[in-house]
Amino acid sequence: MELNDAKLLRRPALPMRVALVTETYPPEINGVAMTLGHIVDGLRRRRHPVQIVRPRQQAHEVPVRDDTLHEVLVKGFPIPRYPDLRFGLPAPNTLASLWSAIPPDVVHIATQGPLGWSAIAAARKLKLPISSSFHTNFDAYSRHYGIGLLKPLISGYLRHFHNRTDMTLVPTKGLAGMLRSEGYRNVGIVSRGVDTRLFNPGRRSNELRAQWGAASGELIVSYVGRLAPEKNLDLVFATFDEIKHVRPDARLLLVGDGPQRAARSMRHPEHIFAGMCRGEDLAAHYASSDLFLFPSLTETFGNVTAEALASGLGVVSYNYAAAAELIEDGHNGALVAPGDSAAFIKSAVTLATHPSRLDHFKLRAATSIARLDWEHVHDGFAATLAELVATHERAHHAQNTVATN
Repeated sequence: MELNDAKLLRRPALPMRVALVTETYPPEINGVAMTLGHIVDGLRRRRHPVQIVRPRQQAHEVPVRDDTLHEVLVKGFPIPRYPDLRFGLPAPNTLASLWSAIPPDVVHIATQGPLGWSAIAAARKLKLPISSSFHTNFDAYSRHYGIGLLKPLISGYLRHFHNRTDMTLVPTKGLAGMLRSEGYRNVGIVSRGVDTRLFNPGRRSNELRAQWGAASGELIVSYVGRLAPEKNLDLVFATFDEIKHVRPDARLLLVGDGPQRAARSMRHPEHIFAGMCRGEDLAAHYASSDLFLFPSLTETFGNVTAEALASGLGVVSYNYAAAAELIEDGHNGALVAPGDSAAFIKSAVTLATHPSRLDHFKLRAATSIARLDWEHVHDGFAATLAELVATHERAHHAQNTVATN
């Protein structure tokens, strides 16, 4: 099921009660949390009441409750190496009681931890329609954390998890095809948007560049994302080393936090480690750089790719995830075969040494993804849930008709 289907792009006529179960949500800073924040805002603007079930992030936190949003906070525990993120503890009885009292029209499960698993159990017990999102390649992460031998087990768990839901939503055609080939059933596609009002070339700041010691015409090479093993950061540093040989004026900017930040910043004090940035500050960091490197091979989408393009940067990426769908090689960015680090470095060095080619990409980057509007994504997501609810109601009606005959 894809959102290009005109039937699915029709907005649902009546409000839906949507229960969203997730183990990460703003103000946490990561791609999944930020995407869910946008999705919830879109549902609420369309007058669909949303109930969010998530772990309590702070001891003093008070759940938000108003006409279109009802938060339910449950217990959680920190994720190893990611103390700012939490797994939700299983809560099948709590959820069954909650949804028995006021049944949602659909349950959407965004993360695959213990809380999500218990939500599936509760929703299936109550015969509620269930959708899920495949946001994070946990099985791909395994080899970066010394548990590569567990990859088959993790892959099997994820497949079983999602196949217990009525539909699994993914952001790209490539990921949908991969999951289908691995035995995932009922895979649908809902892309992700980018806020072009926030991320755009107009955010470029000469003052910020001056703070970095970059004069006019000097090259800022950037990376935005978690500073973590699964992001393939070694290639970022290796690529910049090669760029530095041919562009001595170049500076490397790294925006983000994570388990590798302390060690990397001690080893490379000459680079700019900006830490976690948000909102307009993040947008200014993007737009004030020139050449964006994104060598990760563990993404389901890669929001930073879309944000970098919207900010008017020359992007070098593997032909994978969001980049494979948003970048036309040689037109608005550079794509190389996944895993070909030599080609990745060569493409980046070529852009660094050919300013006119880099400018060519930068001029086309922002306009090339103007179509990636969040409102279109919101319409598609709501329509997909509405179709799932309608399908579930038809199946339930058919079962009751058979039972009474």
